[in-house]
Amino acid sequence: MRKVFWEGNEAVAWGALHAGCRFFAGYPITPATTILHTMLRILPPNGGIVMQGEDEIASIGFCIGASMAGYKAMTATSGPGISLYSENISFAIACEIPLVIVDVQRLGPSTGSATRGADGDVQFIRWSNTGGFPTIVLCPTTVSDCYSLTIHAFNLAERFRCPVFIASNKEIGMTREVIDLDELEKPPLLDRMEAPKEEVYLPYRVSSDGRVPYFLPIGARGRLSRFTSSTHGEDGYITTNPEHIERQNRRLEEKLISSVDEFTFYDYFHKDNADTLVISYGITARSALEAARTLESKAQTVSLLVLKTLWPVPEKLIREKAKDYERIAVVEMNTGQYVREISRVLCRDDIISITKMNGTLITPEEIERSLSK
Repeated sequence: MRKVFWEGNEAVAWGALHAGCRFFAGYPITPATTILHTMLRILPPNGGIVMQGEDEIASIGFCIGASMAGYKAMTATSGPGISLYSENISFAIACEIPLVIVDVQRLGPSTGSATRGADGDVQFIRWSNTGGFPTIVLCPTTVSDCYSLTIHAFNLAERFRCPVFIASNKEIGMTREVIDLDELEKPPLLDRMEAPKEEVYLPYRVSSDGRVPYFLPIGARGRLSRFTSSTHGEDGYITTNPEHIERQNRRLEEKLISSVDEFTFYDYFHKDNADTLVISYGITARSALEAARTLESKAQTVSLLVLKTLWPVPEKLIREKAKDYERIAVVEMNTGQYVREISRVLCRDDIISITKMNGTLITPEEIERSLSK
């Protein structure tokens, strides 16, 4: 066995390296700074580039430029930085530029509490762009998840040519755990599909899979690549043709919404004879699991569904797992941002919402009290 003592932020950095990330840019911000520190230590010796931008806007801009040139790129920040990222996130969505964005969440709003964790950015990173287009958001529960989900994030960014978020938080990012490197999930790596050389290249004509265009890096010798965030047709030129605009915008939405079942990550802890299903995500899911174990020792069994894909909402999974339960409870470290999605998907207005947003973790005891009959 090969064991290491990693915090979540370190695991993200090492996962990025394994995934083929060769460009990172960021700006120091608690509690995400140790991702920058780790990347500075491990990426240049492996042929990569690390840059500290003068601010968050420059940092994500550097990453977008690197990705346009063909690099796998990642940036990391926290809530205030995500706010500054917003315009460039929209740009990356419109231009279909692969990018991994790590949000190590802290208590908000605004500056909030830099050293206190929360999951208050969940809705913000879903609606992180003008136009309301979907994004992919993966959410780790453990340090091991930080490693594996980062690799998945790069694969998804490359596959769907889009930004992919990792919704970590301070409590996962800055907590250390013993990890057995031999037991870490290491999914096979994917790369974006490059344009066939024998074809006339149209930058936004969909590839053979019918969902995303082929990629051609800026500076490709002898071939012209084009990126534009304005409404455009297959040729990448600005257009006001409603039919062309509709086709492109529908595809930006459908390429993710229609595919979510292919990247729905979760853990499900089923208990026979349980009439209650607890749904949670992130660090709070660990308190929920402990609460479920304690309740079972008191002859009250509950099942637990831990979501690791938050957006697009894995509706099929949620309906399938919830169909046999009388009670549904959602536990989250905010004011109740995801419970609305569960209510919408299940068409139920009796969902139990267990929340907290004061800079402290939801304890197993608090969950037990809310679920005790």
